[in-house]
Amino acid sequence: MLWFKMLHILAMTSWMAGIFYLPRIFVHYVEGREAGQDVARLEIMARKLYGFMTIMAVFTLGLGLWLWLGYGFSGGWLHAKLMFVVFLIGYHVWCRAYLKQLQRGELSRSGRYFRLYNELPLLIFIPILIFVVVKPF
Repeated sequence: MLWFKMLHILAMTSWMAGIFYLPRIFVHYVEGREAGQDVARLEIMARKLYGFMTIMAVFTLGLGLWLWLGYGFSGGWLHAKLMFVVFLIGYHVWCRAYLKQLQRGELSRSGRYFRLYNELPLLIFIPILIFVVVKPF
């Protein structure tokens, strides 16, 4: 089971790296486009990064389910953690909506907006870490 836990943490870390980086690409895209720069490379980067982070999300969720089945369904902390995991999945899907807008050339939010948007996954991830490590209930 420890190998599955290690793989779960590895996949989760990779997923979170993408979750944190993709909105930065959005920032550079909208600010570059406003400055009249060529942003085509950023569109390619965003699409490929989203694909990678989706694969890592699937691995994270699959390995998490495996661990959940292996260790059991006990503890209120686990249910709270899963609620925040659902929020993280929602954020992931929300990123996809912005990616689709970017691909159509319709990404109209400001760089400031995407800088703030980039902070949301941290607000979701901190409680997940607290629930996993501290297990407060």
